[in-house]
Amino acid sequence: MRWWSVANFVSNAGTWMQLTVQNLLVLQITGSAAATGLSMSVQAAPALLMSVLGGAAVDRWPRKLTAAVSQALLAVIAFTTATLVALDRLDMTSLMVLAAVTGVVATVDNPACALLGNDLVPAEDVPSAIGVGALMFNAGRLAGAALAGVTVGFLGTAAAYFANGFSFLFVTAVIPFLRPAAGAVRHVVERGEKGGESERPQPAMTVREGIAFFARRPRLLALAGVTGVSAVFGRNYGLTLAVLVTGPLAGGAGAFGTVSTVLAVGGILGAVLGARLRRPSVRLVGALAATGALLQVVAGTSPSLAVLLVLVLPMAVVESVSDTAGTAVLQTDPPAHLRGRVLGVWGSIGTVWSLGGPPALGLLMELAGPRGALITGGLIIATSIAAGHLLHTRRAQAPAVLRPEALETAA
Repeated sequence: MRWWSVANFVSNAGTWMQLTVQNLLVLQITGSAAATGLSMSVQAAPALLMSVLGGAAVDRWPRKLTAAVSQALLAVIAFTTATLVALDRLDMTSLMVLAAVTGVVATVDNPACALLGNDLVPAEDVPSAIGVGALMFNAGRLAGAALAGVTVGFLGTAAAYFANGFSFLFVTAVIPFLRPAAGAVRHVVERGEKGGESERPQPAMTVREGIAFFARRPRLLALAGVTGVSAVFGRNYGLTLAVLVTGPLAGGAGAFGTVSTVLAVGGILGAVLGARLRRPSVRLVGALAATGALLQVVAGTSPSLAVLLVLVLPMAVVESVSDTAGTAVLQTDPPAHLRGRVLGVWGSIGTVWSLGGPPALGLLMELAGPRGALITGGLIIATSIAAGHLLHTRRAQAPAVLRPEALETAA
């Protein structure tokens, strides 16, 4: 698990380094902010239709082999991009094709690597392992964004892509030496010996089975609802807080950089707290999301940058703990043989939020301004979660009514 955590940190740092540089590269090639957004959408779009297929592949194929191959393919794509940049042969068409291929490979790589990390600890420690993964993600994000500027300044744009390629190769080299935890192995074997679902034959591993399980599972549907409303009306702080800081609060790029740093630090603190969760639940995710929404409402009324910075830290902490708890529920609730496909369904749903959320939030800011968008969005999130909780409580407390024929049978 220590080796896997180090590999995750290195890979995330390389990925964020490349993402940071890629946006600058698109601007250099086209001079268009719209083209920058398009390149990000092209990379995310394959997950909309192909995540369910990628999840099925993860359930069907050996997990370590799947993760190693997908990481190696991502390294090849990064090295190819780096070579084209170094030779000054990269145009917008090539960049879009490479971004789309990266998105396709990621539909397999993301669930494979997520579930591989869970195999390295005993079953009862999986929520903690997910928290450690979130910690490595946030730490890698900070390191990658910082290294991007240094790398481009001293070595050029191509060096950032080369560095990301080597980070993928590092993960590929580590994977063969990973060994599942004894507790995790016993858990899987015991299920198989008892005729459990983890030993089902390969032909039964269909995409439809994963979709049907997700659709019939109320707690996963509730988790999707909470996460969806939060993703659309909140959490896009890179957009809402940027407009708030540079607009009503009259700050500049440096001020927003400070806000972004505090958000990142809060994400790391939240990941540390999330790693201590033992029994995460959808109710906890909802409570944390509602708390974050109310903090967002207060942030929308901030009279100064100093007040905003005080609020941003707990907002980021609550969001990070909520994400960690939600991920733990998502990865532990389904039976072992269905987890890849459930993650695939989740990937498709999440892509809808990531593609539709920013435009919807942008429209809300156009209508209500940045303060109004933060306040309105936070109230929508909190109200929706409260309404869902009340509806669930009423259903749970509703008395069961026996039909007359059932009473006659019982008599």
